[in-house]
Amino acid sequence: MIDIVTNELDDKRMSSFQWWVITLCFVINMLDGFDVLVMAFTASAVATDWGLNGLRLGYLLSAGLVGMAIGSLFIAPWADRFGRRPLILVCVAVAGAGMLASSQASGPEMLAVFRFLTGLGIGGILASSYVIAGEYANKRWRGLAISLQSTAYALGATIGGLIAANMIPALGWRSVFLYGGFVTLATLPALFIWLPESLAFLMSHKSDGAIRHINQLRLKVKLAPLTEMPQARLITRTSLRASFAQLFSPALLRSTLLIWASFFLVMFGFYFVMSWTPRLLVTAGLSNEQGITGGVLINVGGIVGTALLGLLAAHFRLAKVLMIYLLANALLLTVFVGFTDRLNLAFVLAIFIGIFVNGCVAGLYALTPSIYDAGQRVTGLGWGIGIGRAGAIASPLVAGRLIDAQWTPSNLYMLFAMTFVLAAIAVALLRVSPPKAIPSVTSL
Repeated sequence: MIDIVTNELDDKRMSSFQWWVITLCFVINMLDGFDVLVMAFTASAVATDWGLNGLRLGYLLSAGLVGMAIGSLFIAPWADRFGRRPLILVCVAVAGAGMLASSQASGPEMLAVFRFLTGLGIGGILASSYVIAGEYANKRWRGLAISLQSTAYALGATIGGLIAANMIPALGWRSVFLYGGFVTLATLPALFIWLPESLAFLMSHKSDGAIRHINQLRLKVKLAPLTEMPQARLITRTSLRASFAQLFSPALLRSTLLIWASFFLVMFGFYFVMSWTPRLLVTAGLSNEQGITGGVLINVGGIVGTALLGLLAAHFRLAKVLMIYLLANALLLTVFVGFTDRLNLAFVLAIFIGIFVNGCVAGLYALTPSIYDAGQRVTGLGWGIGIGRAGAIASPLVAGRLIDAQWTPSNLYMLFAMTFVLAAIAVALLRVSPPKAIPSVTSL
């Protein structure tokens, strides 16, 4: 099905309302970045408090990622059936509650359960927030609108690291979770009032009174109101099983499998870098504060890298830009730890790693929705993210076991650098010209 709203928005100027929707999604993803990576910044303090070895700490780091995987696979697809807005509201509440509960955990097992709960909420949010941002953007700014959500993720993680570095010495690691939970839940009233439903979703689903709601939103984005629904282009609500099965249609099978492989490999490498860098820098001889600083700088680089990718995607083919990011990041990882004896240079490398490693994730998020139409888009991206979370879950566990086996930080970074090389190969094999009925990569 041709995406009616996307076609109408593609060639018109962006209205202030469209930028406002993208800003709300930006705020949501800032909170997600904080909530996901807070465990990485509190890892050393938690391990010291409870006497955890590398493998047990790896389980804790993976607990939230398991929740995110399940949320992406089995919660996010409901957005294609019931709407992006209600799912986001429910999942923000779940993530905030999980953060508050984490601050009260009495042991590692209880903390793992609460991190799992937080991950469920975040996994449900991510696909919908990325998709709704893309669906409200025009053709020129769609790549930037989606990549800005990864920028927000990195910015939220950066703020989380700075807060953790200042709060942990004075108030302990529990205070960081408590702060994150309150801030996350505090956004719910604003989202309830101002976050609209996706126009593309409303146009593609039959519902009572839909045309009135659609016309209210069309006026806000400077489109003429409709007198009747374009019946020939409506689609009915399909079951989750049918929506999932469509990902494996002959036209989509190759792209779906390659996107899944890319997500798995990139997330496997990304979460090693994000989860273990603060801890491994301490192992390499830096102080705990310097280790957290290194992790923060990676996220600072991510703020630049994801925005830069969006700008580059407006002028060059996104798949090629993504391959350059993947290979550049692999090269940087192979040399990173060798410079820890020169602190300033190590920190500069951390910023560049942040630019490219976060850009790799942003590129996949921006590329994936272009493969699917409005009725499959959140399901397609949600399952891509979910498969990626499998790599993310395995990453801290594999690294933790290798650390216990006396692998050096340098060898670990070399191993995980190879995942980005393999991901670049998968992207190179991807059929970047989608099926005829689906918007092209350059248009999303």
